[in-house]
Amino acid sequence: MGTCIVKQIFYGTLISKNNTEDGESCMYRIYFDREKKQIEVPEGTTILEAERLAGLRPDAPCGGAGTCGKCQVMVKGQILRACQTKIQEDLHVDTAGTSSLEEAVVLTEGFSRPVAFRPGISVHSIELEKTVPGDKRSDWERMLEALEKAGVKDAGHFLPDPELASSLYERIKKGGSWYVVHTDHEILDIRDQKRDYCFAAFDIGTTTLAGYLLDAANGQVLAVESRMNPQAQFGADVIMRADYALACGTRALTECIRRELNDMIGCLAEHARRERTDILQVCAAGNTCMHHLFLGISPASLVHAPYTPALSQSLTLSSVDYGLTIHPRGRLLVLPNIAGYVGADTSACLLAVRPDQKEEITLLLDIGTNGEMILGNRDRLLTCSTAAGPALEGAKIECGMRGTEGAVDHVSFQNGSWHYTTIGDQPAVGLCGSGLLDLTAQLLKHGFLDESGNLNSGQDDPKRFLLVPPELAGNEKGVYLTQKDIREIQLAKAAIAAGIRILMKKLSITEEDIACLYIAGAFGNYMDPVSAGTIGLFPLSLAGRIRPIGNAAGEGAKIALLNADEWRLSGGLAESVEFVELAALPEFQDCFVDEL
Repeated sequence: MGTCIVKQIFYGTLISKNNTEDGESCMYRIYFDREKKQIEVPEGTTILEAERLAGLRPDAPCGGAGTCGKCQVMVKGQILRACQTKIQEDLHVDTAGTSSLEEAVVLTEGFSRPVAFRPGISVHSIELEKTVPGDKRSDWERMLEALEKAGVKDAGHFLPDPELASSLYERIKKGGSWYVVHTDHEILDIRDQKRDYCFAAFDIGTTTLAGYLLDAANGQVLAVESRMNPQAQFGADVIMRADYALACGTRALTECIRRELNDMIGCLAEHARRERTDILQVCAAGNTCMHHLFLGISPASLVHAPYTPALSQSLTLSSVDYGLTIHPRGRLLVLPNIAGYVGADTSACLLAVRPDQKEEITLLLDIGTNGEMILGNRDRLLTCSTAAGPALEGAKIECGMRGTEGAVDHVSFQNGSWHYTTIGDQPAVGLCGSGLLDLTAQLLKHGFLDESGNLNSGQDDPKRFLLVPPELAGNEKGVYLTQKDIREIQLAKAAIAAGIRILMKKLSITEEDIACLYIAGAFGNYMDPVSAGTIGLFPLSLAGRIRPIGNAAGEGAKIALLNADEWRLSGGLAESVEFVELAALPEFQDCFVDEL
């Protein structure tokens, strides 16, 4: 009979392990010093997995493949990659060097067009008549007639509800006025007092989450809440998360996003001094993979040819079935997907901008971990998705980081000197997307980088450009850009630029025919358009026609709640957009290579 006996002191406390039988894994205790959290895990568990199990939110853009170096921790005075370090004993872990999902600033504001306030939920006051002898009408029928008297057309078509019907006798017996909460085809609640109801809208981004609480009486925004998407600990992009879901199941990814949205709902209600049960509807929008993982749908169809969604229609669901604690009979609205990698977030952007109503040709570009675009006007709209990857958000870049304090956000080269600014005016610790774009453009413009992407920094290491030396930085290595980083930027920008060229070719137009370039997302909001045009992310001539629209997906989700006609329209609008599958086009590869 074998044994495993391990001892470790945690803050002065001696802890002994119990013996384990042959064939069973030894259990070790891990103490996260900074968070003052302790967890017991089996032998062979990685520190990254232990962080997840302890409820921490490590940032692991490579999904634990050991390639990004963002999950570094300190153990016994050594800096280790958490994803590559297996636990063989009790450990103290300092996560000071780990990128956190708690720190980044999330863009919540966005452009939106005005819409008439006609929500899909109404509240009507009625008087419930008492039963008289000889009246064969049921309590439910008399309530529906009372609704029609209150001005509700076709109230007789409301679906019968046994649970609500069973409460009508006592309500009728009590008498007085009652408030009926209903959609156009079902009754959600009957109350003796009028409540201040509200709605909640969410943009479920690959990297960030944005939530909005709206007053159901007038559509005003009552509170805003934002977070980093906790699924980032399983990988920076949708492919990594889909692969994780196929290998390990969707449960971990689904539960963590539902838990996060539910917590955001609580914060929104608290900020607005409302109750959770006052929220009658939630609308969610996200790219196809985020949509599937939130709903608990396997993303298998997205990662295998021909890359189609498992479900694309707009949905009206019971919120309680998806982990959202709002009104017990509250509804969850999910906007439709358009195609395999053109998701509900793009449908939401369509609602926010409505290019289908415009005579002039516009290009709508959402630059994130996946790059979606829509080109056209009221006569014809085309869409495609490009595998831009997370490089422009700082992932896969050696000194890349999210837009948090200390991130270099803008760079310029003037009179032979380099200048930069950082978020929060803090010492530089890395490059966020806008800083990465500026630095690359300036290197190209001033001859440190040629058109093919070859870097010659003129410094000690010609394949590495040092922007901020260690003695001036907020870290030990300084801030720099490598040749490998340049290649990652080339791949991202070439995918987007090639997608734009292919769509223009399909519509038989040139860049001069595009009246406006709408750029959605945080990256588009903070980037320098000239820098983007300089490196060829899109035609430079469009730099003067750019209109940043911020979190347009969140605005579209709000519109779906504010106007029931817009919500119903979203399904047809998504179907009307023509999808161009770039991977199936022989010319795309040539175009992509040209754009490198």
